Amino acid sequence: ECSVHIPAMVPGESSGTLEFKRAEIRGTYMAKIHGGQVIARALKREGVETVFMLTGGHVLPLIDGCVLEGIDIVDVRHEQAAAHAADAYARLTGKLGVAIVTAGPGVTDALTGVANAYFANTPMLLIGGRHLTKENLKGGLQEMDHPKLFQSITVWSDTADDTGRFPEYIAMAARHAFANRGGPVFLDIPWDISADMVEENAIIWPEHYRANRPAGVPPETLDAIADALVRAKNPVVFGGTGLRWTRQDDFTDHLDAFARVLRAPVFLNSLARGSLPYGHPYLGNRARGEALRGADVVLALGVDWDFRTGFGKKMNPDALVIQIDADATKIGWNRDADIGVAADPGTVVAQLAASASRFGRTEDPEWTTQIAAAEKAKQEVAEAAAMSNESPVHPERFAKEVAEFFGEDAIVAADGGDIVSTTAKWLRTSRPGGLLDPGPFGCLGVGAPFAIAAKAVEPDTRVGIVYGDGS
Repeated sequence: ECSVHIPAMVPGESSGTLEFKRAEIRGTYMAKIHGGQVIARALKREGVETVFMLTGGHVLPLIDGCVLEGIDIVDVRHEQAAAHAADAYARLTGKLGVAIVTAGPGVTDALTGVANAYFANTPMLLIGGRHLTKENLKGGLQEMDHPKLFQSITVWSDTADDTGRFPEYIAMAARHAFANRGGPVFLDIPWDISADMVEENAIIWPEHYRANRPAGVPPETLDAIADALVRAKNPVVFGGTGLRWTRQDDFTDHLDAFARVLRAPVFLNSLARGSLPYGHPYLGNRARGEALRGADVVLALGVDWDFRTGFGKKMNPDALVIQIDADATKIGWNRDADIGVAADPGTVVAQLAASASRFGRTEDPEWTTQIAAAEKAKQEVAEAAAMSNESPVHPERFAKEVAEFFGEDAIVAADGGDIVSTTAKWLRTSRPGGLLDPGPFGCLGVGAPFAIAAKAVEPDTRVGIVYGDGS
């Protein structure tokens, strides 16, 4: 039994006051638990081990519940930091990241962090405290209709109105957070509802409430993809954020095996960085532009054809594009897809890796050697710049020395504008989440919260922050 106990605070009966009475949750009421503990237990059943929050009166029962259920609480100094930390937790673990914030300004403070997670497709849950239900539309303390704020930056948002249904609400939130590519969700919980007592044996706990088998492709589609890659003279594999959020176990091993049988250049963007280890023989870094302009077949795995990729226009206009994404709305976005497949990218990679005999290449083709040479030439230019003794320090020198300092095993949170992309090309990232950058929303201020989350997840791993500004 946990030795620390924060009693739940239950609003008193006096109208218009903030009087409280203690809700004894031991002894006489052993058959009952309060709503905060129900929420915490539902989170624990989802696999959540740590939550990030800033304490506030509207969420005291949830704090109490987390203590009772053995969920670690990381208390931050600003709600935006809690949201960013939950984002990083999900990126590093693949589990649901959770932030808990109090009502009104607590919720609005977290909004930017949720927006950043939305554009990174991060499966995270923001739980917001809410005013008392009996004071709805009466000007209660920090009264606000929170869910409407989040409709454009979450994949689901709602208000829980029944203590006994809390597990169902957590299940709904998780189901939406992990659907398709994934994304943040928001759950509003009124103060009094979270403090209510409920018969423990009357609670229904959902067991199997979301998809647990990633979707691959049928044999005929796999044949079409493999045949196009076999016929290609200049194939390129390009992985993006959607690849990072694959539900396929050990997808990095499958990607490694596939790259070795295809013997083609592989480039990784955004959250997919680290899906192949630093120094992998087919992993490209600086020659992506040359590769895409010369490619005749591009296998796009969870790639966003947005501003980071020139909206799909910075590649050979005649290239055959095979686009695989768990989110069907991404297919054909800004760039036509000749073979467009709504499926889990990591699972399709596993299927291709299992079809190694199709490719039959025993040595690297000329195309792969050509791109490797372009890669080497660009790296030499960067190395020369990194030798500069200019003052102020040249960005390439800074980035190189930072990368050498951190080595291959560190987790690095990159917080800034151009310095993020410059440093990313030097870092020796060897696993997903090894580089935690803001993502396409480009939100500054993620550095410290990302690093705090990394230490919470991996306390023995070296964690660092690279800070820049908006330039």
